[in-house]
Amino acid sequence: MKDMSRRAHWENVYTTKSENEVSWFQENPAPSLELIDLAQPTPETTIVDIGGGASRLVDSLVARGLHQVTVLDLSEAALATAKARLGDQPNVQWVTADVTTWKPTQTYDIWHDRAAFHFLTDGSDRAAYVACLKHATKPGGHVVIGSFAIDGPERCSGLAVNRYDAASLAAELGKGFRLIDARRHEHATPWGAIQRFQFCMFQRSA
Repeated sequence: MKDMSRRAHWENVYTTKSENEVSWFQENPAPSLELIDLAQPTPETTIVDIGGGASRLVDSLVARGLHQVTVLDLSEAALATAKARLGDQPNVQWVTADVTTWKPTQTYDIWHDRAAFHFLTDGSDRAAYVACLKHATKPGGHVVIGSFAIDGPERCSGLAVNRYDAASLAAELGKGFRLIDARRHEHATPWGAIQRFQFCMFQRSA
């Protein structure tokens, strides 16, 4: 799916559905926070949430005292939902962009992505994602990716997805990233369905 098609799809999702009417809604992003905590972040840790949209992860990061949080999403409507919820927040930078074409202007200690990477079914898009990740993460930095597990859904939001285990996610990142944690998570959608996720944390070579 090309950049403009992706953007149009997600703008439509977030302008026609409320925050808690999408399958990926989480009141408490516990799996992500548990892995981020392994990196022992400080108030000055720089973190980017890829595909963060209306996610409540940013609320938790700000509440924990992080001062340098970036939330990136294709959808302006999704980011507007999070902005409205948080109010004026000087510790958060909001970026409307497609990660496969984004040119980050800084580097980050932690790269977080829950449920964005698995939508990249085209190999060239995945290569562009990984190239951006490598450009944006600091040596010694951490990468947290949550994707649908091998036995997870085959489609989401009307789109085909790729499914991963720890080995296949590691293979996508390639050399220079060491797997330091892998765990499965059963996510309950707002209507009670169970979606199986694979969460992995990697550390980039120093």
